[in-house]
Amino acid sequence: MRDTAELLRLIRRAEKRNVYAEAETTVRVAILGSYSIQYIVKALRYILFERYGLNADVFEGDYDGIAKTLLDAGSNYYRFQPEVTVILPDSTMTDTAFFTNIWKKLPGHILQANLVVPNLAPLGNLEINTPSSRNFQIMEANLALARQKPGNVTLLDLDGLAARMGKDRWFDYPAFFSTKQGFSLEFLEEVCSLIARQIGALRGKAKKCLVLDLDNTLWGGTVGDDGWSGINLDPNDPVGEAYRYFQRFVLSLKERGVILAVCSKNEPDTAREPFLKNPNMVLKLSDIACFTANWEDKAGNLRRIAEELNIGTDSLVFFDDNPAEREIVRMNLPEVTVIDVPSDPACYAWTLSASGIFDWTEMTEEDLNRAATYQSNRERNRLLEQSTDYEAYLAALEMEYKVGFLDESRIPRFTQLINKTNQFNLRTQRYTEAQIRDMLADPAYRLIYAELSDKFDHYGLISCVILKDNFIDTWVMSCRVFKRRVENELFRFILEHTDGNLYGEYLPTAKNGLVKDFYKQTGFKETGEEGKFVYERI
Repeated sequence: MRDTAELLRLIRRAEKRNVYAEAETTVRVAILGSYSIQYIVKALRYILFERYGLNADVFEGDYDGIAKTLLDAGSNYYRFQPEVTVILPDSTMTDTAFFTNIWKKLPGHILQANLVVPNLAPLGNLEINTPSSRNFQIMEANLALARQKPGNVTLLDLDGLAARMGKDRWFDYPAFFSTKQGFSLEFLEEVCSLIARQIGALRGKAKKCLVLDLDNTLWGGTVGDDGWSGINLDPNDPVGEAYRYFQRFVLSLKERGVILAVCSKNEPDTAREPFLKNPNMVLKLSDIACFTANWEDKAGNLRRIAEELNIGTDSLVFFDDNPAEREIVRMNLPEVTVIDVPSDPACYAWTLSASGIFDWTEMTEEDLNRAATYQSNRERNRLLEQSTDYEAYLAALEMEYKVGFLDESRIPRFTQLINKTNQFNLRTQRYTEAQIRDMLADPAYRLIYAELSDKFDHYGLISCVILKDNFIDTWVMSCRVFKRRVENELFRFILEHTDGNLYGEYLPTAKNGLVKDFYKQTGFKETGEEGKFVYERI
């Protein structure tokens, strides 16, 4: 992270040049705190633009104004109607009932910081042994917030961040008494990065895939020289143990839904041998969704990995021990997140974890099953190669569609898909879970989902439609099921459950050119207004 003086210089330069006006997308963010938040407002706005291309239209609450603002139904906060509300309480706000009650009334998605347990212990070691002690009560309040939060709330673990940074450094008492800063400005970027990652994830900008080098990244040594049995993964050697520890952490990322890929300068068969033959490998070949080993440049290989996985290069995170390779990727693919890998493999897992790069606001069933889905994709590709034509391939897949109106159980995945889908997305409107729930209760809206299964796998919920009266407000579909006729089944369902003409709109973005002719191909006619279409009932 940059030091705060440098960050503030960059912020002043950005404000002077009015760079935020260059952003394609605006997000309305309200920030409320028990302490001074003016620097947080400035830094968060800058980081959202720098990393996610978002222009934050910010409502800045008054000092110590959380309760006053949120309890006043006529306050400017409610007129602002934020998409995201950031709440930063201090450790005196241990009345969790206030938050659990107010959460039900707030618009949009809520990012609620937990309470930072102070580095003061009036009772000494008895603080942790005495349930009535102040610090014990703060810890219990944090647990209560975590247990009681609804789907429209994501907790920000400021207490965990403060502990990692060091509580004695986190609390700057001279700054608090002079300027009411809630923490040392030394950690301004860390705090705002944590908040920005959640907002980015809500806007579909979460990272999806970890791309790994092999030699001296997943194991010690060079497999081309040392052979699969000569690389260092020895559990009785400190260096070998460190690499195995890193592999276990990578495996835990895969198990929570992160896609794993390999990008190595190696002979393909040689690169695969440790996965197939070395008994000390934690990761197996089946854990890797895309395995690329050749002597070509890594920036070009990263593009091919993204293409094979059908994701954007901006979804990739690159982890390579070689600083020259990292710099080449930075120069050629600036949208790829490149991790600064430390020289000591003992610090690999900590570095990747501390980056927070795979911060998501939630995990759905589809996330947890993602690795199995990519394994199934390999089976589908083999079937396609064996089929005589595409129609025969579709028939051999034995696909089953399920289309219906949205219910409570599918809201999290429905919201996630709307916010992360860019290619098959006709209007690229983003909605929070709270907004989806409001629509579900509004008779003017009909929310429709589609699920798909085939002989290899159950994809889960892979397409969403939001109808407002007879206008198609939103239509998105996962890139995993392109050309599987899902849109045909959905459109048939829409026609069966609506009367009169249907109206649609295509709003072009840098990523949704795939669907620019979708309405024409589906039988809609142009209305004469740019991007607007009508489907006329006979």
